Amino acid sequence: MARKSKYSSNENKKLWSVAEYIRLSQEDSDNGNEKQESNSVTSQKTILNEFIEEHDDLIVYDTYIDDGFTGTDFNRPSFQRLLEDMRNGNINCVIVKDLSRLGRNYIEVGNYIEQVFPLFNIRFIAINDGVDSFKNPASTNTILVPFKNLINDEYARDTSIKIKSSLEGKKKKGEFIGAFPSYGYIKDPKNKNKLIIDEVAAEIVRKIYNWHVNEGLGKVSICHRLNDMGIINPTGHKKIELGQNYNNYATKDDTYTWTPSTIRNILNNEVYLGHTVQGKRRVKSYKVHKVELVPKEEWVRVENTHEPIIDKETFEKAQNLNKKDMKVSQKTGELSIWAGVLKCKDCGRAMNKKSSTNKSGNNYEYYICSTYRKKSNNLCTKHTIRAEKLEKAVMQAINLHIDLLIDTEEIVKQINESKFQNVKNENIESMIIAKQNDISKISNFKRTLYEDWKNADITREEYLEYKLKYENDIQRLNQNIERLENEKLKYEKQNISKNEWIEKFKEQKGISELSRDIIIELIECIWVYEEGNITIKFKFEDEFKRCLEYIGNNKNVLVKAI
Repeated sequence: MARKSKYSSNENKKLWSVAEYIRLSQEDSDNGNEKQESNSVTSQKTILNEFIEEHDDLIVYDTYIDDGFTGTDFNRPSFQRLLEDMRNGNINCVIVKDLSRLGRNYIEVGNYIEQVFPLFNIRFIAINDGVDSFKNPASTNTILVPFKNLINDEYARDTSIKIKSSLEGKKKKGEFIGAFPSYGYIKDPKNKNKLIIDEVAAEIVRKIYNWHVNEGLGKVSICHRLNDMGIINPTGHKKIELGQNYNNYATKDDTYTWTPSTIRNILNNEVYLGHTVQGKRRVKSYKVHKVELVPKEEWVRVENTHEPIIDKETFEKAQNLNKKDMKVSQKTGELSIWAGVLKCKDCGRAMNKKSSTNKSGNNYEYYICSTYRKKSNNLCTKHTIRAEKLEKAVMQAINLHIDLLIDTEEIVKQINESKFQNVKNENIESMIIAKQNDISKISNFKRTLYEDWKNADITREEYLEYKLKYENDIQRLNQNIERLENEKLKYEKQNISKNEWIEKFKEQKGISELSRDIIIELIECIWVYEEGNITIKFKFEDEFKRCLEYIGNNKNVLVKAI
């Protein structure tokens, strides 16, 4: 039929400029072939056209089709185009197969039928539901319309819950449910929920870890090396080499060059250990489709679900290095043994290495605060320390710790076998359970709010106020639980039967020269004071303090060990 821009009258008979609206979403095709066929775009279009042909006062202006869009959200491209034509006066009649095609959001559908369409003098027809706002105005006001909209809303909610439950089950079993696996893996052709190694990409992943861990290259340097070698990035690999229909909206062009953020993601991804980690993002609800990040403690992590590309030791070294400031000397190309460890006590910034000549003409190296050197002497002071003095002090501190920890190894065994650990963990666990129970109670209160509002027991303002309060309370309790879980994990990590933290120090017994590996293995940070003194923060300090605490409480038992 010819498209007209305006509706008109003919022989005293009102003509209606019609917008045929058709919608089909995934939720309508997940419930059997019969349901899918009855709701198909072709089926809907046939019903609409047959209805219009039977009424000579209806003239089609345009057909608006949203294929693959949920009914719980009205931010659909064709529906938005329909609204634009409505505002411009191009249409004055909207026809759908039934109310569910307009939408499955109870409140929003009611708003369009009862307020928006009447405001613009739009005739609304839902064929199968017998709704016609012009010929039978009462049909839009009957209790059946909001009831059917509520049923459609409930259908969408129920479908969303079933789909979500099914996917959660797959995630908990370690089955991959994403569209595209991480770089280095592809889906098993025999099982789309299992990952297998893509050897071409996996070899690049191994190179990235090797360059970072063993050669000390930073993320920018790794990018340069890969780009110089002509290796395309993961997006290019998926699209060009694997032929996948993959789109990365962060890619600005088709050069497929590597970026530091891509390298960072690869170095942080546990998938290369053979673990599946999913559920990092989620939509807020079946009605609000805004994607939000999920707290790390809520991610679904299942170990040993596929073949690893990187071994655990290499991966953990990469994580430790990622926490440091990996700066490579531009003169020598070598990574300083103090990089990311040596910092100014006052401003917290890194110390820069410099060389100078004394009065006797001898060269020496020293470290100076980077803020003072590069920014302003008004922002910080020099905090200088000679390299020779620094190395000597750190060497002595390491050897002192080694001797002391070896002597107290028997004490650590007694701590691990004592009731101290169990009591502490039991107390924390009971606190976590109590807060989880509080969350459950508040969640129940929150669930009843909507019904209270719809039953007019509370006003809309009260509903929104209480809803916000409950959400804030739940967020606060979750933060408390996270803190307690971290505390519990800390104590659990301390109870290591093999005393791995002591073993790490024992491995360095008798060292005569410092290396990058030794410093990264044992030291968290070194603070340099203005007068040139230093404070060393060793790793495993919590375990060491716990030893001293236990010794203080059990002097009569541990005299021999001391």
